[in-house]
Amino acid sequence: MMADTMTLRIDPARVNGVALHDVGAALGDDELRQRACSELLRQAAIGAGLLPASDPAPTDGVLSEAASEAIETLLDQQLVIPEPSNEACRRHHAAHRATYATGERIRARHILFAVTQGVDVSALRARAEAILLDVRCRDAGESEDSFARAAASWSNCPSGASGGDLGWLTADACAPEFARELFGHVEVGVLPRLVHSRFGLHVVEVLERQPGTEQPYESVQGAVTMSLRQQAYVTALRQYLSLLAGQARVEGVDLEGAETPLVQ
Repeated sequence: MMADTMTLRIDPARVNGVALHDVGAALGDDELRQRACSELLRQAAIGAGLLPASDPAPTDGVLSEAASEAIETLLDQQLVIPEPSNEACRRHHAAHRATYATGERIRARHILFAVTQGVDVSALRARAEAILLDVRCRDAGESEDSFARAAASWSNCPSGASGGDLGWLTADACAPEFARELFGHVEVGVLPRLVHSRFGLHVVEVLERQPGTEQPYESVQGAVTMSLRQQAYVTALRQYLSLLAGQARVEGVDLEGAETPLVQ
């Protein structure tokens, strides 16, 4: 996951002439792409007769309730989601056994750089990366606990008062995007990358791991099938948005090669 680069937008970005934000708004590139994709879908719903043309175009990024419902109906009609075969599910399970293990626990600590309204995301990321580099270098060669000191000085989490200690964690006790970065891996120590979550940017140290118990395919077949369905949905949505973007006049925002921001 890349950080969201914040830019002051003098001239509004537009989709088919419809402004995505007010003049002078400071928007991150990810947020701008999300608004563009939402507007592409809103206009497609109007074109399909699912939404009145009088539906107001949002400049604050918040769709009307009617637009949200119309887009949901549109996607139900337009996206073809193939049902994963049993063979595909078994292959996926065999390649991701750790993902479907149960009972895995990790003991970790972190330094949270919270993303809040109005924060300069680029500056925040630069600070987080500097702290990450510092604790990785220092903890590799010093007995002094620089991670705990950095957590006490910089972390926006109450755990900073105790050196960033999060105790023992299970995947279901964490935000899904946080869990994906920590569980199902073998790394121990300060992770060499920032971990992104809905709360912000994290410098994370895994202190200890207790591996989970691998589950036979039959026990997790439902979860495997749902995972492959979600992957298929994401692929179909990206393809549909790419088609809509190719037919639209998009100004001030680059949608090529971007991950679909509507799917979290």
